[in-house]
Amino acid sequence: MGQDVAPRSRPPHERGRYRDKMQRCLDTFARMLAGEHFTFPRKHIGLEVELNLVDQAMRPSMSNAAVLASIDDELFTTELSQHNIELNVPPRPLDGESALQLEGDLNAHLGRAEAKADGNGAQVAMIGILPTLGNEHFDQKWLTDNPRYALLNDRILATRGECPLLSLEGAGLPGGQAEDLHTYAESILPEAACTSVQLHLQVAPDDFAPHWNAAQCLAGPQVALGANSPFLLGKSLWAETRIPLFLQATDTRPDELKNQGVRPRVWFGERWITSIFDLFEENLRYFPGLLPETDDEDPMDALADGRVPRLTELRLHNGTVWRWNRPVYDVVDGSPHLRVENRVLPAGPTVVDMMANAALFYGAQRALTEEERPVWTRMSFQAAEQNLHAGARHGFDAQFYWPDIGSIPPDELALRVLLPLAHEGLRSSGVSATVIDRYLGIIERRCVTKRNGSVWQREAVAAAQDRGLNRESALAVMLGDYLELAREGRPVHDWPVG
Repeated sequence: MGQDVAPRSRPPHERGRYRDKMQRCLDTFARMLAGEHFTFPRKHIGLEVELNLVDQAMRPSMSNAAVLASIDDELFTTELSQHNIELNVPPRPLDGESALQLEGDLNAHLGRAEAKADGNGAQVAMIGILPTLGNEHFDQKWLTDNPRYALLNDRILATRGECPLLSLEGAGLPGGQAEDLHTYAESILPEAACTSVQLHLQVAPDDFAPHWNAAQCLAGPQVALGANSPFLLGKSLWAETRIPLFLQATDTRPDELKNQGVRPRVWFGERWITSIFDLFEENLRYFPGLLPETDDEDPMDALADGRVPRLTELRLHNGTVWRWNRPVYDVVDGSPHLRVENRVLPAGPTVVDMMANAALFYGAQRALTEEERPVWTRMSFQAAEQNLHAGARHGFDAQFYWPDIGSIPPDELALRVLLPLAHEGLRSSGVSATVIDRYLGIIERRCVTKRNGSVWQREAVAAAQDRGLNRESALAVMLGDYLELAREGRPVHDWPVG
């Protein structure tokens, strides 16, 4: 979705031309997978963080154009709303002490962004959902000034034929009553409320399917352990409200199509795979193009001539199917490669918390792919999907299904199964003991204390309300405390309340 598109109307025959070009890209991709077209000298990881901008009153600051101009660094880019920016960290090897260098780089990049934001009267907030957002911030006028965002907004609304409905039943605050949300949005800007950290892992073609299957198995535990998005529009909802919110904000289906079983564009999937080709083929089979742009490259001719095909249509279309674990085909410095993009985690609360989440994911994923009887051969795909929704809704109070165990809460699953797997997987990847102990120790303490960002936010808002503040003021006070504690850099399980 980083590609620019032209905001122009298209005659109906262009959609057919786009579909034909997509099929040609897919056929070319199949030939590349069957041959030896992908180089894989060393396993690399990458990371993207979506960020919020807030003013001194902790309200959204619609200043991304000014802040990005001040930062003046190609690592920082726009996002959907004017209160969002994104940081894309250059890829690097997984092994050794690279993760410590990544932690240092993230802190440096974010510190520079914070300084530039301050010069524009704003602050950077790294959180799953900005809790001070209101319905007024979903007005279409707050779309970032980029043609592709306006076009995507128009296409999703036109395809759906009605305004997005945001409807959620929540857990409420500790000791309080359940809360729910039922409202309509006039644009797709509720999607911009969902700010995430996206973990990338470069893999060889033959290794893609087991790594993707393993990532699907880990999605539920990842969300439960790393939840950081309990509030939306003043309501205390799911532990990780981003998960249902993203689905509802970008859903192109009216109720009639949902009832017919039409698949959503925010999608967990429906089966284990045997090749990355399965996912791109599903994209073409199930999802019409939202941004039917074509270029003049014939990918088959490019491949036959010894050039690396751009596969522009395949990649652009893939960017408008929001899988929680997305397949990526990319070309860097003239070489094609494949990545698993893990998209389930929220941003924040701190850099070290995100690094701990990444270490758990990369380590457990590697170990699961090397098991003699992989977990996905002993677990239904539907169970993995149910785990994701249970983790998002209930956090540490969720119950998961796991083979050979049955029902188990996320903290116990992590302590008994996932942390030992992560240790093993990181060691197999050549990661230093210092890195392993630092980051997996944070996950261990988070599980022992049962405290993640979502738990802290709810407790902090409840404490503020107990002091007599109303919900709106309590959310602003909580966010201010959150930003101060995040700057200190301690992991969230050590944060005090009140």
